[in-house]
Amino acid sequence: MDWHEASEAFDTHLRTVRRLSPATTRAYRSDLRDLIEVALMTGVQTPAETDLELLREWQGQASERGDARATLARRTAAIRAFFAWALETEIVTQDPSLRLVAPKRGRTLPTVATAPAVAEMLDGLHTLAAGGDPLPLRDRAMLELLYGAGIRVSELCGLDVGDLDLDRGTARVLGKGSKERVVPFGAPARRAIDAYLTAGRPGLVVERGGAGAATTGGPETRGSGSALFLGSRGGRISPRAVYAVVSHRLAPALGVEHVGPHALRHSAATHLLDGGADLRTVQEILGHASLGTTQIYTHVSSERLRAAYRLAHPRA
Repeated sequence: MDWHEASEAFDTHLRTVRRLSPATTRAYRSDLRDLIEVALMTGVQTPAETDLELLREWQGQASERGDARATLARRTAAIRAFFAWALETEIVTQDPSLRLVAPKRGRTLPTVATAPAVAEMLDGLHTLAAGGDPLPLRDRAMLELLYGAGIRVSELCGLDVGDLDLDRGTARVLGKGSKERVVPFGAPARRAIDAYLTAGRPGLVVERGGAGAATTGGPETRGSGSALFLGSRGGRISPRAVYAVVSHRLAPALGVEHVGPHALRHSAATHLLDGGADLRTVQEILGHASLGTTQIYTHVSSERLRAAYRLAHPRA
């Protein structure tokens, strides 16, 4: 089997068997495509001809480009996954990636906005939305939900109207690996969403075979006909549009620095820990598969550490 056939079959395997998220599938596909280019340039026409020396050459080229350690680690994981699958399906007779060493990931602390900075942004949005225009009403609802529920931008964009229970203050979101979870949100988000559904969303609906039927968010978003958050053209809003709204339009206009949509998720997690929430609860809200992923927020939750020190240390 040549590279093209193997690549197509592996892509199908990722989507239908392993059911990885669309973003991870795209990244793995891109990594494999990059390896194929290097392989063909060196005369390696099939996966079965690949050896460890070629893989190290491919890895070295990425390192020379200046790729981050996290990117290099992901690329190595992608190729290991490909050859493990190729061995299982007998496309290759041995796995050349077994001795391919992945660089250790560097741990960077997430960007977190202070509670006053988030409050300042949300208060400013409340003022903008008071005029009743659809876009400010939508933006206020989006940010209240991003911060109030701590959800990912892709999860926000994938929400349908029916995923919300305003009476209970919960949202059903589809996270990484197509795992579904229910997250709570507070009264401010509930009021903002209610105002958006009543006076904002109807003004954004464009006749395209039904309210919000068009999808502009790519494969990572669901495309039923009832998208919760709509773009200016009436289709489901995309993650890129949410980033543009928050980082490039709202934050500068409101005079708030270093607040992007993902920073709101980081901030929500940190502020939950500051307020006394236990790590397991935060893990469930964020949808982390591993508690170790959630533990990074303990490093930025300085207020919680100081409070614990004042309560527990006899010389505090």
